[in-house]
Amino acid sequence: MTTTDTLARTLARALPPIAYAGNPLDRADAVRTDPVRLAAVQAAPDAQLLVLDGLAPEFGADGGLTWAPLQSAPDGADLVFLGLDEAGRGCFAAAAPGLGGSTAPAAPNLRALLDAMPARDLAIYGGARSLVDWHARHRFCARCGHATQAAKGGWQRSCSNADCGADHFPRVDPVTIMLVEHDGRLLLGRQPRFPAGRYSALAGFVEPGETVEEAVAREVLEEAGVRVRDVRYVASQPWPYPSSLMIACHALADDPTITIDQNELEDARWFTREEVSAALEGRPDAPFGAPTHTAVARHLLEWWMAHRG
Repeated sequence: MTTTDTLARTLARALPPIAYAGNPLDRADAVRTDPVRLAAVQAAPDAQLLVLDGLAPEFGADGGLTWAPLQSAPDGADLVFLGLDEAGRGCFAAAAPGLGGSTAPAAPNLRALLDAMPARDLAIYGGARSLVDWHARHRFCARCGHATQAAKGGWQRSCSNADCGADHFPRVDPVTIMLVEHDGRLLLGRQPRFPAGRYSALAGFVEPGETVEEAVAREVLEEAGVRVRDVRYVASQPWPYPSSLMIACHALADDPTITIDQNELEDARWFTREEVSAALEGRPDAPFGAPTHTAVARHLLEWWMAHRG
């Protein structure tokens, strides 16, 4: 049995869960929309505050999140109600004024710690990070320019101008990320910002007025000059850098000719199953480095090895 066959059988038995998904907290919409109930949860002695350093988590001894009493929240911060944990305790994060956000994932050393964080904690952190970052970016009304105020437990900001009264909600930006297949090979690309040797699935934002399938076809054609068909949905992943929803897809190509848009990609190539297998295993002879375990692109590659061919 070849190495590729062995890996495919292993993956077929159990694909790993998608990182940043599976938040165990009860979002408790009935609580966050009821000021009286929300105040009671917030005033409870066991209410918890997620400890953040800017937008980064403070890691506990087990590599997971750190929690503190809610009373330790900084003055003037908006409290974001993350939900109720298994014990019924209210879980919150603090969105402090002036907090700056970043659209990029964590620096390499922090990224490695996030890769090793327990799945449940990573999911909680991902949602909290997106919300805290959104509050930092939306302190003024996009309609009239007046200051906004947190509402509904931090899941809404409302304009303070009575003549405007606009409500604003946390944004989610849909992004397609796709494997393109031709004759048993995969099209993968790399951007200049990637670590040396890293290749990944092509990706791009869904634009107004197009379907997910149309976005997949447009992005692949724009970035690599390849026309695709038979687009199918595979999975999705919340990606909190800052607020994307990655929509993972698979598509087929009839013509493998590549024409790279150098403004988008540094390189793009077709890789065989054996080459993808070597990359996923981290073998020294692998022709490229696979995406990290927290990236849905890696999940896509593992899915392809298990279910295609």
